Amino acid sequence: MVAWRGDILIPSSYLHPVFYQDITKCILKEDNIIAILQMGKLRHRWGSDCPRSSSRIAEFQDVLAEPKIVLQKLCELCFSGIPFDGGLRCLCWKILLNYLPVEKALWSTLLKKQRELYSQFLKEMIIQPGIAKANLGVSREDVTLEDHPLNPNPDSRWNTYFKDNEVLLQIDKDVRRLYPDMAFFQRPTDYPCLLILDPQNEFETLRKRVEQTTLKSQTVARNRSGVTNVSSPLKTSAPNSLSEYEVLPNGCEAHWEVVERILFIYAKLNPGIAYVQGMNEIVGPLYYTFATDPNNDWKEHAEADTFFCFTNLMAEIRDNFIKSLDDSQCGITYKMEKVYSTLKEKDVELYLKLQEQNIKPQFFAFRWLTLLLSQEFLLPDVIRIWDSLFADDNRFDFLLLVCCAMLILIRDQLLEGDFTLNMRLLQDYPISDVRLILKKAKELQDSK
Repeated sequence: MVAWRGDILIPSSYLHPVFYQDITKCILKEDNIIAILQMGKLRHRWGSDCPRSSSRIAEFQDVLAEPKIVLQKLCELCFSGIPFDGGLRCLCWKILLNYLPVEKALWSTLLKKQRELYSQFLKEMIIQPGIAKANLGVSREDVTLEDHPLNPNPDSRWNTYFKDNEVLLQIDKDVRRLYPDMAFFQRPTDYPCLLILDPQNEFETLRKRVEQTTLKSQTVARNRSGVTNVSSPLKTSAPNSLSEYEVLPNGCEAHWEVVERILFIYAKLNPGIAYVQGMNEIVGPLYYTFATDPNNDWKEHAEADTFFCFTNLMAEIRDNFIKSLDDSQCGITYKMEKVYSTLKEKDVELYLKLQEQNIKPQFFAFRWLTLLLSQEFLLPDVIRIWDSLFADDNRFDFLLLVCCAMLILIRDQLLEGDFTLNMRLLQDYPISDVRLILKKAKELQDSK
């Protein structure tokens, strides 16, 4: 079976089953199934041009069955798209993102160690200063004359706690709006964190910190440029708006709350960058992929596995989120200019047109590059693009080529349009066939 969305044909084996769970209306008509999903219209039908997914799955299984996986072979397969069947994509991403080594004999020990480490992070970082759990071996420390909530000392645990709250509020605001057209992130996870939700413990959960924060009188937001915005709550959207996720009853936690916890721990462990808006769009597809793994043994540990894969991915792209590095050779400005220099090399007429209209790459390529195109396409398409990005040896050089391909594929419209029309095209990209985009990007790569 394949899924047809507009002009794109996607094998059903490449789609996650949760998309089928989001069906709100289904009409059977001869050999076609028309399904209207929350994410948009998908028409499912039998097609003679459906790839031989069973043989392709077998190719992946053969490569992954080796005691020592040949990374080059795996990358070649993954570049053309990874089937979802049997948790293949989840496993391949963990290898491609350097979470799992190619020696399979090391997996068990490494996974046990990393998951225990993540549990330790939970114990150490999601706890209010002055409140601890005795049976975890942490003694209770009451408020003292030396350290109290009004202590201005930068080393004060209370001072750190309140600064962490500012970061937490921004994370909470962003993750509640993560893929609002999808039901997945609002649903309860099958594997809530028992360490956090245990009613007998004395941990202050992130949920309680948000509810009880002393910053209720104002909303604090830190944008990509590092500017802190403080606004009246009267000007913010209502907490019960449809664009934000609701909190589930005690004892349950939604997927977005798991993502919130991952981002908070990352911010605590990386104070130099902490949290910047947009990171939620990077961790979202990773967590979604791992949390929908059909293998429950892997799915149960989606949170910890996502954290370490996200950390590894951020190690490669974190410079995009650091403003002080924007103009360096590893900064986002250099990469945006590289998109235009590549375009000039491949299509000088289009390049000159954009220059003539003063359409700078900052107007559109900033979002494309920083968020790895996660805001330009529907989630299954983003995941398909990431298959190729993660599998390419020079994955983020390939991203530049993908961006260049996106421009070239709409060259006719751009050459004919004025500034306003072209800005609309670039900020709301019209082509949904990511296979076409990836094919063009590969052609640009091979023509070098």
